[in-house]
Amino acid sequence: MIILLKLFMAHLAGDFLFQPESWVKAKEKKKLLAWQLYAHTLLHAVLLMLIMWNWYFLLWTLLIAFVHLVIDSAKLLLQNKDNQRVLFFVDQLIHFIALWLIWMWYEGHYISFLFWENEKIILLITLIIFLTQPVSIAVKIFISKWAPHTGDLETASLQSAGKYIGILERLLVFIFMISNEWQAVGFLLAAKSVFRFGNLHEAKDRKLTEYILIGTLMSFGIAVLTGMGYRLIILSNFF
Repeated sequence: MIILLKLFMAHLAGDFLFQPESWVKAKEKKKLLAWQLYAHTLLHAVLLMLIMWNWYFLLWTLLIAFVHLVIDSAKLLLQNKDNQRVLFFVDQLIHFIALWLIWMWYEGHYISFLFWENEKIILLITLIIFLTQPVSIAVKIFISKWAPHTGDLETASLQSAGKYIGILERLLVFIFMISNEWQAVGFLLAAKSVFRFGNLHEAKDRKLTEYILIGTLMSFGIAVLTGMGYRLIILSNFF
């Protein structure tokens, strides 16, 4: 495991700590013709060798550097203004998966999908998916009949911000619940109240305040019940 952690450390240092902003802009502009792309790859190789401090790892370092170059090159060729944000996260995810696969190969391990036969893991993944878009749609439909006409206040809000805030809140509540951290749930609800309802009070729109309150409490309630249900199933040895 120490090898894998070193691989991740070298990647994070090379991609974020020691990569100048000018290199990033040059790569985005010149794509594969940017010398910064290859300097960046070489930097990763040097950092990895310094962190590993083992000449026997040189061939593995060259492999990792080549894979890094391929992933970065593909990102540059596919990237545009519309998908830039998404590709950033996809690119990083692929890098970490690639490092993990190379580490598995280095250690002589085999990839196993036995976890997919574990009922507890399947239940956990199912509930996480449930708390994202499905609950967002359900809450939106349920409170739609009370939706007020917000006028300029609605247009001043970030597009889909409420949906993503709700998803993050539910996931955090679920994590706190299955970790038995009830006080964290209360803190999250209090923080949401301070920031959200302070602005609504200034807007002096009672209907909007009540509308948001119903949606928030429903969203939190579903997350709490989901977390309680998960804990009940796990602790009762249902599986």
